[in-house]
Amino acid sequence: MKVDAVLQPSELPFLSKRGGAGVVCVVFDVLRATSSMVTGLAYGVSEIFPAATIEAAMELKKRHPGALLGGERRGDRIEGFDLGNSPADYVGREGASIIMTTTNGTVALQACAGVGTLLVGALSNLRAVAAAVRSLNPGTLLAVCSGTGDGVALEDVWAAGALVEHFPEAEWSDAALTAQALKRALPDAWEALRRSSNGRALLAKDRGADIEWCASLDRFEAVGMMRDGVVGLFREGGVA
Repeated sequence: MKVDAVLQPSELPFLSKRGGAGVVCVVFDVLRATSSMVTGLAYGVSEIFPAATIEAAMELKKRHPGALLGGERRGDRIEGFDLGNSPADYVGREGASIIMTTTNGTVALQACAGVGTLLVGALSNLRAVAAAVRSLNPGTLLAVCSGTGDGVALEDVWAAGALVEHFPEAEWSDAALTAQALKRALPDAWEALRRSSNGRALLAKDRGADIEWCASLDRFEAVGMMRDGVVGLFREGGVA
């Protein structure tokens, strides 16, 4: 197996050239979109509809009027939405359908649609994601970092580095080695997330509890899988 990584959003438009039937993409937006998605699925959310824009989210709402609207812009809950982007917002939503739009995470998920099998990863389900990848036995694992705006997000690259370490036998790209080097330079997840620009922004808004939640390794067994524009709970062989 080959292991590769997309380290920043500027690479997303070129993903189609790296896709194929033998590719598994794992998308990370650790602070906080994919961490919130994983939390929701772990607590019984039935399905999540990622939308790249607020307008796309509102169109989905017309088709799924019973769904909750969740997401953020500039880190804050979108006006009129039911949920923000804090993992705590996605606890206790058993059976819910959620339409979600965020600045980077849902954009990355949409960009990866059709590239290969698409999994939703976080630090909170990292070991379970690695097990899911092994069960799928791909030719290529592509860890996709959603980033911040147009730039690199330290926490996403850290997560990519932590994931590739589960596959020491694989053939690693330079991007995968770069991610691992960052993770080894900052071995403590909480410290890495706290020092990131997104972490500092959350601390400035008194949202340190979100960082602590997102930095908690292997809290959940839930893994999200996106198919036909919908994220559901992954089971070996498909979506539950």
